[in-house]
Amino acid sequence: MPRPSWDAYFISITEMVANRSTCLRRHVGAVLVKEKRILATGYNGAPAGLSHCEEVGCLREGSSVPSGMRHELCRGLHAEQNAIIQGAFYGIPIGGSTLYCTNKPCVICSKMLINAGIENIFYKEGYDDPLADEMLAEAGIHIVRFVL
Repeated sequence: MPRPSWDAYFISITEMVANRSTCLRRHVGAVLVKEKRILATGYNGAPAGLSHCEEVGCLREGSSVPSGMRHELCRGLHAEQNAIIQGAFYGIPIGGSTLYCTNKPCVICSKMLINAGIENIFYKEGYDDPLADEMLAEAGIHIVRFVL
């Protein structure tokens, strides 16, 4: 087996991180990297110390909320949000880093990533979010769909 590129290496780590997710709909993992070093990771799920969706059920399912819509109707944080929060909680500067994620960031996460100073985004899968795409492009963030 050939040695993976750095991008393939970090994308594959996002899949392992996603295994920690407690979301009933989608498991997402995120890794923030700078100079080939992992700064923080995140997966989607309820805030620390609160009941997880796998324990109490999915608010979005019960309300028939379509994927990609009404993000506020959820107990969980997105993987990208949790990675940013981990950096802040532990005092790790993440400006200038690259986000690797199993899924393309939504518009809410995109706005947070812009303000956090993320420079590049590599993702595996995603749904169309034209506003997120427009804002990331305007901010000059390089975004690439990475296929293993």
